Amino acid sequence: MQPIAGHGDREFMKFTMDIPVGVITSGEFQTAAAVAEMARAMEAAGVDACYVTDHPAPDAAWLHANGHDALDPFTALSFIAATTTNLMLHTNVLVMAYRNPFLTAKAAASLQVLSGGRLVLGAGAGYQKVEFEALGVDFHKRGKLFDEALEVIRMAWAGGAVVHQGANFKAVGNEPRPVPPSPPPIWIGGGSAKAVERAALKGDGWSPFFAAPTMTAANQASGIHTVEQLGEAITHVKDLRATHGLHGAFDFAIGARSKLKIGDRESAEKYVDAVRELEDVGITWTMIELPHPSRQAFIDGVKWFGDAVVGKLRA
Repeated sequence: MQPIAGHGDREFMKFTMDIPVGVITSGEFQTAAAVAEMARAMEAAGVDACYVTDHPAPDAAWLHANGHDALDPFTALSFIAATTTNLMLHTNVLVMAYRNPFLTAKAAASLQVLSGGRLVLGAGAGYQKVEFEALGVDFHKRGKLFDEALEVIRMAWAGGAVVHQGANFKAVGNEPRPVPPSPPPIWIGGGSAKAVERAALKGDGWSPFFAAPTMTAANQASGIHTVEQLGEAITHVKDLRATHGLHGAFDFAIGARSKLKIGDRESAEKYVDAVRELEDVGITWTMIELPHPSRQAFIDGVKWFGDAVVGKLRA
């Protein structure tokens, strides 16, 4: 986080916003012109990062009920990097077990180098069994594969030859390149006890989520239910890191529970209060998904968000 000019050492909340590249409406969202226009609108509004999710082969029933499509995150974010200057690029979240860790390391390092160090690699264990099966990955081994990927990716980014016997591969002195001058921070998603521990000990950030009725039963169980619970979990993460001698930079990211009504002043004020409540318990980034009934409505909403929320919190 960065200090606000004129406010001494005070730091301000950062925002990572969903860019609706998964909406299939002809000419509206999944085109080069649309993605460039939306990304530039975010950058102009003072939004710090945009995020793209990861669903290579989602369950059709879920997708057509209340799910969401997604462009490939590395492809979409690479395009966004080329059309913006400062906007950070956030995978929220990349399912680590879906890919060989050397492929993930290569894609992430390439994007980090070509974007000038703007990538935040948000990662998760995944939850959709049907998608794992379509990709030929054992759903029940996803936690083990996640931990393995975190280890191997950091080895790949460190430079030099990698020797590692994996669950499904064997590296006998392979040398991945490019080596990013500054490795992307890895934020671990999820609110389960294991996700909290993984984030504290193996990540550079933790990005849980508030439980919602529309989520699967598993996600409702692992989601955060109150701000008080969130604060306790953040304290636990900090204590775990201190106990293990980990003192590097670490971020906490979650979406505010207050719903925004674009153009409504009272809605903006309630949202700002909700963000400040998150800030009080240690959150450093707020995730936000704006309504997008049309491309123009989304762009107008982003501009309004910059004026009514970002400007208010950084005044």
